[in-house]
Amino acid sequence: MAERKRPDLAAMLGGLMRRLMAAEAPILDEHGLSMWGYVVLSALDDGPVRTQAALARAIGADKTRIIGTLDKLQDDGLISRDPDPADRRVRLLAITDEGRARRRATQDRIQAYEDELLARLPEGDRAAFLRAAQALAE
Repeated sequence: MAERKRPDLAAMLGGLMRRLMAAEAPILDEHGLSMWGYVVLSALDDGPVRTQAALARAIGADKTRIIGTLDKLQDDGLISRDPDPADRRVRLLAITDEGRARRRATQDRIQAYEDELLARLPEGDRAAFLRAAQALAE
């Protein structure tokens, strides 16, 4: 009899991702953000992403598909988009203080839920899982 193999990583992680996304949806709604809005704010808060094209590359999105998200974030006062003095066709992006505060409050709530979920694992396994997930995501 053949030895039973483990499920594929996509099968295991897909279920976890669906669970995480379902738990995050009400948190995002509570903070007035879409998933893409949160992704954009996170990218702008975490490092120097200055142009719309650079942002799209950083988050793995088509630059034309994020325009609506950027419009909403700008209308809500969470980001600024200013013409580049060196090339007026290019927009320079920046997260505002309100955007940073909203992103961080949202992240705190998301990570509080994640901590509850991770608490099901022994402490050593938790730390190893987080290290492995970070290493594989890079």
